[in-house]
Amino acid sequence: MATITVRVSDEEKVFLEYMSKFLGISLSQIIKEYTLDELEDMYDAKVGDDALKEYRENGEQALDIDEVMKQWNVK
Repeated sequence: MATITVRVSDEEKVFLEYMSKFLGISLSQIIKEYTLDELEDMYDAKVGDDALKEYRENGEQALDIDEVMKQWNVK
């Protein structure tokens, strides 16, 4: 397993240690889990934003839900 060093201020270290005890997980787990979760959320948002931008630039037309339901004979 690879090792990454992260530099934090003294105050940040105190907070991270507190959260580690508060959540009952190791400091490494906190940094790994919550960093990866945030990055995954950022990735998902960026992919969605890029897709929407491409959709708009290509002049695509969206249908509202009522139109879709009519097309598929859904009541």
